[in-house]
This record gives sequence, C-alpha cells and structure tokens, in this order.
Amino acid sequence: MHDDELDLEDELVAGLIHSQFPEWAGLELAPLLPWGTDNALFRLGDDMLLRLPRRERSRGQVEKDLRWLPVLAPWLPVAIPEVLAVGRPADGYPWTWGVYRRLEGETLPADRLEEAGSTAGDIARFLIALRSIDADGGPPGTSRGVPLVVPDAAARRAIAELGDQVDGAAATALWEEALRAPDWDGEPTWIHGDLMPGNILIDGGRLSGVIDWSLLSVGDPACDLMVAWMFLDAAGRERLRAELEVDDASWERGRGWALSSALIAIPYYRETNRPFADYARRTLAEIGVALGPGA
Repeated sequence: MHDDELDLEDELVAGLIHSQFPEWAGLELAPLLPWGTDNALFRLGDDMLLRLPRRERSRGQVEKDLRWLPVLAPWLPVAIPEVLAVGRPADGYPWTWGVYRRLEGETLPADRLEEAGSTAGDIARFLIALRSIDADGGPPGTSRGVPLVVPDAAARRAIAELGDQVDGAAATALWEEALRAPDWDGEPTWIHGDLMPGNILIDGGRLSGVIDWSLLSVGDPACDLMVAWMFLDAAGRERLRAELEVDDASWERGRGWALSSALIAIPYYRETNRPFADYARRTLAEIGVALGPGA
C-alpha cells in the first residue's frame, strides 16, 4: 500500500514468536486479512493477535497502547485492545511489536453497512463515555482532533487528482462550508481519531469493540463524528446526533472530517486497499458527493 512499508513474511513472524515467546511457538499462526493501512496482523492461537508496524510512522504504537488503553478501558462500555506482551526488534525486524488479546466481533464490509444502523445508540454511548474520561496529560492531537484546516491542502489535492471521477464542484463547496464552521472552543477531550468501519467490531447486531487506537489523542471531539457518514445511514446519523446533542458547528466539522478522509483515500488506496476505497466511496455517497466513472 505504501512505498515505505516492510514486507513481512510468515516465517519472520514465526521466528519472532519462537525466539521471544517460546511458550506460544506451537500455536497456529496465520495472517489476518485484510491488514490495516500501517500494521500487519496475525492470528496467534484462538484468542491472540499480533500487531506489527510496517512503516516508520507507526512505530511506538505498542508503547502508546500500553500507556493509555488501560486508562480508558475501565470507563468504556465496549471492549478495546489489551496488550498481553511486547516483542522487541530482532531478526531484521526493526521495531517494537505487540501481542494483543483478540476481541470478539466482526468488521462490516462496505456492502453490509446497512446492518450498522442499529448500533447508532451504542456508538453514542461509547463516545459519551470516551469524552467523559479525564483527559489531563493525554497526548495532544497532531493529525486528528485539530482544526479542520490542517488537512485542507491534502483534501484539495485529492479533489484535483480525482478530476471527473468525482463531482469536484460539490465536493469543494461542501469542504469550504465545513472550513467556515467555527473551531472548537471547549475543553479538549479524548478522541479515538479513526472511527471508521474497519475499526468497529459488531457482534449480534451490537457494537462489541473498537480497535486500532493509533490516532488516540486529546482535542476536538468533532473528529470522531466522521463515523456518522463513514459507518451509519441517514436514520443512524439522526439518532447519533440527537443522543450526543451535537451543535451545528461540531456536526459540520465532523462531516468535513468524513469528507476529507474519503476524498484522500480513494486515489491513494483504490488499487492497493480496495475495501478501504469501498468505504470511502460509500462515505461520499452518504455525504451527497456523486462519483463519476473510474472512481
């Protein structure tokens, strides 16, 4: 997916387990596909998951998870990742990696997101709980939870790159409308930062877990409202907004985050991560931006 990513062979990962955690060396090891955009995932036995950064920018994630996820977990109504062990660089692999407890549930592909509507209330309760946790000392946002102007240049480049594959006039108008929304002037809160379908686990029609906290930070909570367009339908959005009591400016910024994320994702991932690009196309449809041929 990226020019700077590592190619992780099964044999290398098996060797890391054998040398560092020999008590688990006899367990079945298998890639868990599709991988995320920055990490390789492997199933280990029946109830564990390996997460290995594939890019320089995702190094240090295990340490971040170790520091902050135990702070959040007791206060949240759904499961989040738990680090069971930390692996060290070895055998040519350059970064720290983690062994996590595997969580119950499944992620919904883009063509099954009509099943997500029933989770709107669960998502609202999750966000209310997350925002209520004391954020003092939490890591400040750098790419999410920040003013919406931060991704402005990238969003405009994506619109230009897409050309007639997207209604550029509509996308630009909606983006500029979002940019005009007043910035967040309240106290910063905890944000997940990447609340998109691939990071939301569903079990029996209910929200069961939220994974991939790599963008966890403290900042403007409107960023997490991207879930309203990236995961829910119109009825689900209405319920989510009502239960969260979202003001107009925050709602507009949330739509802006969903819009910019989807626009940037399509040209970058359409050939290398098609499920991710499918999510992005569906998001633009929910926002009201028409796609042209080839998108």
